[in-house]
Formats: sequence, C-alpha cells, structure tokens
Amino acid sequence: MQRGQFSSRLAFIFAASGSAVGLGNIWGFPTNAAENGGAAFVLMYFILAFLLAYPAMMAELIIGRHTRSNMVTALQAISESQSAKTVGKFVGIGGMVTAGLILSFYSIVAGWMLAFMLEPMTSILGLSDLSAWLTEFSLIRNIGFAAIFVCLTVIIISAGVEQGIEKWSSRLMPSLFVLMIGLIIYVLTQEGAMEGLKHYLVPDFSQITSPKLIVSAMGQAFFSMSLGVGTMLVYGSYIREDENLPVVGALVTLTDTSVAFLAGLLVLPAIFVAQNLGVTIYSDSGSLIAGPDLIFQVLPALFQGMGGVTGLLVGFAFFVLMSIAAVTSSISMLEVPVSYAVEAHKVDRNKATWLVGLGVFTISSMICLNFDSLFGFVITMTTERAQPLLSMMVCIFAGWVFYRNSILQELKSGNPNVEHGMFWKIWPVYVKFFCPALILLTFAQGL
Repeated sequence: MQRGQFSSRLAFIFAASGSAVGLGNIWGFPTNAAENGGAAFVLMYFILAFLLAYPAMMAELIIGRHTRSNMVTALQAISESQSAKTVGKFVGIGGMVTAGLILSFYSIVAGWMLAFMLEPMTSILGLSDLSAWLTEFSLIRNIGFAAIFVCLTVIIISAGVEQGIEKWSSRLMPSLFVLMIGLIIYVLTQEGAMEGLKHYLVPDFSQITSPKLIVSAMGQAFFSMSLGVGTMLVYGSYIREDENLPVVGALVTLTDTSVAFLAGLLVLPAIFVAQNLGVTIYSDSGSLIAGPDLIFQVLPALFQGMGGVTGLLVGFAFFVLMSIAAVTSSISMLEVPVSYAVEAHKVDRNKATWLVGLGVFTISSMICLNFDSLFGFVITMTTERAQPLLSMMVCIFAGWVFYRNSILQELKSGNPNVEHGMFWKIWPVYVKFFCPALILLTFAQGL
C-alpha cells in the first residue's frame, strides 16, 4: 500500500499550522496577554515559542520523516534496546490515547461553535425558538453537534493525506486568515477598541520576570504547537525527502505565533468594544473574563449590541472563523490513532477512521452525560498533565535514543550543508538537555 505524503512545502505548512492553530489559540492567548503584562507577555511568548516549542516540534518532525510511520511504530523503530522499544510503545500509545481524549472534549466545544454559527441565520429567518435552542446549554444540543463535528472530521480524514488533510487545510487556513483580518479591521473601527489595544500592546515590563508570566507564556507556546500527542510526528512522516525540515518547522512556528498575535488584535479590542456597549467584561475577581465565558457570553452580547443585520453578520463570521480553527486542529488529532490502525493493524483507512470517530464520539457523549465532573477533569489531565510529559519523552527519545548520525543524515536529505549551520550546532544539545528540563519545569509549575 502506497503511503500518502504532502505534495508541497506549502501544503505541509497549511496542514501543520492548521493543527497548531486551534480554539485555545484564539481565545486563550489574548486574555493571557492582557492579564500578564500585555506586550511583555507577547514578547516572552514569541521568545519561548522558538526556544521551547520549535526545538520540541523539530524532534517530532525528524523522527516522523525518518521512520515514515505512526507514533508507536516510530519510537520503537529508533530504539535499539528492548527496554527502549517497550517505553517507546507505551509513550506512543499514551500519545494516541491523549489525542483521542483531547478530540473528545474538543468536539463538544467545536459543536458549540457550529451551533452559534447557525444562530444568526435562524434569527434572520425569524426562528426564535430554534435560535434559543442553539445558544442554550442542553444535553441534546451538546451531543448532537458533537456528533456533527466528529462526522465532519471523519469525512475529511477518510479521504487520506492529499485528498483529505492537504486539500481541506489548504482551503481552510487561507479562509481563516482572510476572515480574521476582515474582523480585525471592522472591530478596530468601533468605539472602545483602542482601550483593548492598549491592554494588548502597551508593555508592562515590570512583570517580564514574573514567574507567572514566564510559566503562562511557556505553557501557551507549548500547547499552541500541538506537541506531545504525535500530531507533528505523523505529519512529519508525510513530508517529502527533499524538504528542509528546520526551515519548514520554523515557518510553521512563525505561522502559528502570527495567528495567535492576530487573535489578540481581534479579541482584546472586541472585549472593550463590548464593555463600551454595556457588557460586563471583568469577573468578580477583577480579571478579564476568558475561555468559554468570553466566547459564548461576552462576544455574543457584543454582536447583539451592534444591532440589526450587521451584528448578525459579524457574529456569523466570527463563529465561522472559530469553526475553521476547530476543524484544522481536529483533523490532525484524529489522524494520530487512524494512522496507527492503518499501518500497524492493516485496517482499511475508511473503516479505521469511522471506528476511531465512533470511539471519540462515545467518549464525547459520556463527557456530556457527566459534564460537571468529567469536562474539566479530562481537559486538565490531557492538556496540563499528559501533553507536557509526553513531549518531554519525545525529546528524550530524540536526544538520548535516536542516533545522532541518523538524525544528521535525515536532515541532510533536505539540506546537504545542514551540519555547518547554526541549527545543527545548537539543536542536538538543546533537545537533549534543555527541552526536557524546561518542559518539566512547566509541568511542575502547573501542579
């Protein structure tokens, strides 16, 4: 069976950036910046994205392309001893399970985005009861739209690398940029927007050495790059031999950080425009409202306050943007267990995709049925606990298990002179010692 691969560098950048650019990027980064020194946080985030996230991502890309396989097989393939192979198998399975669990709660949130995206259209049609149902928290809505989102992801993945992942990432990512820039231009023309820009872009350098700022920036950089669960490793396995890995990795990092920065230019001014319209934007503790409350309460109130067709259209465009961000991330997460089923167990891709999708939806339904106890727990256990540890293990495999000469030869296939460049002089030592230590520090601070 011929293995798929991305047809071009641009196709990979769109796909990998799509994986990195998710819902957390758009709603988490701006409020983190506002609460942690504004531009001081932005600066630290950019620094740590390249100091921590980029080297860790390169470990996944190199291992992926060298082995041309899924995460489980890849970590075993680069291991010589039986003990390392065993550890590699468990790390790979851990990454696969974590990706599936992340997708399970992610599908619920993405389903909310789809529901809120449809609401402006039902309002225009005068279907007030349906509009209310779409925006109100309920078991049927949550499970129903999670199912729709999972099916959408499954349909894309079942088509394979070029016709599925590449085709839709190449369409959705440019759409995301166009929508985001259009919304930024519109929001910046509204009264109150400049106050939001001040919160975002005026630095408070007194906080630059704050442990809270550094840890928050490190965590944002780490999680925004989809590290630890095998998405970048699997995507790396689809990269052509003649591609310069350090360059394409840097371009993905730059794209991801650029989207995060643009999200700040959209969301922070929008929050203060909402305040100008009478919407409460601060919580009882005095901090800016963030996360789901920001997306599903503050911003819809802003769109409603704009009034008429304009508010409905802006609201529709915003939730289309959020839905696109959700889809580009979900297809990469689903590909992790699907690639394992196809390659390790010779399951037909279409069958494997629907079976994994059914498993993800089953877990999503369980979370919906036990929302108060499971939703926050699953998020914490996957994104704050499992991901950092898994990424640390991948860095350890790249630095301590994978033969240095094998890494060099893999890099040379896309850049024959790589050993004379700055990347090769720094990265092997960096990923061996500094990356695991920094990731462990981030993990410890989050406990």
